[in-house]
Amino acid sequence: MTRGILITTMLVYYKFFRRIFMKFFIDTANLEEIRKANSWGIIDGVTTNPSLVAKESGLSFEAMIKKICLIVNGPVSAEVVSLEAAGMVREAKKLAKLAKNVVVKVPLTPEGIKATAALKKLGIKTNVTLVFNAQQALLAAKAGATFISPFLGRIDDTGYDSSLVLEEILTIIDNYQFKSEVIAASIRSTNHIKIAALLGCHIATVPYAVLEQMFVHPKTDEGLKKFLADWEKAKK
Repeated sequence: MTRGILITTMLVYYKFFRRIFMKFFIDTANLEEIRKANSWGIIDGVTTNPSLVAKESGLSFEAMIKKICLIVNGPVSAEVVSLEAAGMVREAKKLAKLAKNVVVKVPLTPEGIKATAALKKLGIKTNVTLVFNAQQALLAAKAGATFISPFLGRIDDTGYDSSLVLEEILTIIDNYQFKSEVIAASIRSTNHIKIAALLGCHIATVPYAVLEQMFVHPKTDEGLKKFLADWEKAKK
């Protein structure tokens, strides 16, 4: 076997074993939604942000993150609010102590990338957020981000095709075998999920309402209704 064929074969195996299945995270801070989605047996993690947390009441931010981490065993993203790297690192250290599955969300800024590199050395997992193009994703991967979150819906809002941006990001990650996993974020529809899956994206983080929509098809309802009607006839 030539060296070129050997390298190609190794890359094929690498891609196959790395993407053995697509992960689903739920994008919410609502405990009831998290419990319901988790009961389906398909949820691998949770992402939150200050906006989502602000919608919920009755619990402090730290208490809410702790409760979420008890519901879901997988990664739970909690975002820092500092704008400077030193402050982000301080916050990250406190967040990481809340539970073993906490992942610290950091913005894609020069200070955020600086903090990501520092947290990598400390063994604290990070989710670099607010990513809008492949160049930004490359910076996050180089800094050692555990997860990279391109915002599909918001990319579409700018007039760019989010599927092309996502494909570019995944290609770069594969080309250089970065360990970062890509999270398709800002999911607005089930079509976003389908595109992410077709492109081989590692993870999609999805609002509860969109997860529910994945179950829905009129023919499913029609077929179930008919089966139940036939069953009732058969019992008579």
